Amino acid sequence: MITANENYNKLNASYLFADIAKRVQLYQESNPDKEVIRLGIGDVTLPLPPAVIQGFKRGVDEMSQDATFRGYGPEQGYLFLRQAIAAVDFQSRGADIDADEIFVSDGAKCDTGNFQELFSNNITIAIPDPVYPVYLDTNVMAGRTGGFKDGRYQGIVYMDCLKEKAFMPDLPDAPVDLIYLCFPNNPTGATATRDQLAAWVDYARENKALILFDAAYEAFIRDENLPRSIYEIPGAKEVAVEFRSLSKTAGFTGTRCGFTVVPKACMIYTANGSKVSLHDMWNRRQSTKFNGVSYPVQKAAEAVYSQEGQAQIKANIDYYLANARVVRQTMTELGFDHVGGENAPYIWIDGNGRDSWEFFDLLLDKAGVVCTPGQGFGRCGAQYIRISAFNSPENVAKAMARVKDVLK
Repeated sequence: MITANENYNKLNASYLFADIAKRVQLYQESNPDKEVIRLGIGDVTLPLPPAVIQGFKRGVDEMSQDATFRGYGPEQGYLFLRQAIAAVDFQSRGADIDADEIFVSDGAKCDTGNFQELFSNNITIAIPDPVYPVYLDTNVMAGRTGGFKDGRYQGIVYMDCLKEKAFMPDLPDAPVDLIYLCFPNNPTGATATRDQLAAWVDYARENKALILFDAAYEAFIRDENLPRSIYEIPGAKEVAVEFRSLSKTAGFTGTRCGFTVVPKACMIYTANGSKVSLHDMWNRRQSTKFNGVSYPVQKAAEAVYSQEGQAQIKANIDYYLANARVVRQTMTELGFDHVGGENAPYIWIDGNGRDSWEFFDLLLDKAGVVCTPGQGFGRCGAQYIRISAFNSPENVAKAMARVKDVLK
């Protein structure tokens, strides 16, 4: 008989954002006349920038002509896009990344979830708490954890991210094999300095570990002293894979495009200690399991890296960061401690003793405002909520006025 992968039975009943959607739907059904303002899931609200639209149109036009039509494309991505990414995102900042080390994909969620397929089930994994759920859930699905007990999966090394340490995890006390890091952080909005990232790189090199570095929100960094890529740190190419997304950077949440950087210098090991090229393994995986990103989408993505595209996405990100300032100012006035929103689109708010789902329900039921309960990101988020800056200035101002009325 066909049997199930019973590791799925260890998962929480549903994905965090599916739970939120259900609660919002129930609220709307019970309150059909009340406007709901969504500041929960990090979905952009601005349209694609004009330069991107023009690139998209060029791609579609080329597909309509015999001379320029494209059929199956390279699973790794077209060279024109990979070269643009390498030049603008990495080489311009002193990071020596080549175009053939970049793998274009349909987004960071898929890549961060799929990358764990390359590792054995006998590794020790270190994951921050709070954390983007995909990192953890995909390892549960693969059978690398025990059961769920007291808010955590057994067999995982959890790295607590606490207020008193600016939500930066400590280096593990004992050796681990695989480390997940995300900066600017989702959900907390915290950032990492060069020295802090250098400590993680040194740890990985000393322990033959690998860092999976999620930099999906790097474009929101406005502090020029902060690194935007882990490859700005010497030695990182040997021990780190970096994930990027155009979803928040350029409004591609409905268009779907991102990429993963796997340096050729990055090695992992067989059971007997022999080196294996991680670049070759990921290339083999993608060639087997991934169809590639459509040509028009890649032409749209290429336009992100034009001079016009870079100026336009910066303006869009500034628009969202202005919303974040309004949220931060409101929380300061109300006396709620918070972090993020300066170099990230998320504001992580201490509920002053409230349970995060209780806080979520309060804001939804009394203010019609959707946030994200921190408990969905891990045990350390149990008394926090995350508010997203992705909405219009008018809606953010209206939402904060409602929140003030409820919480003052």
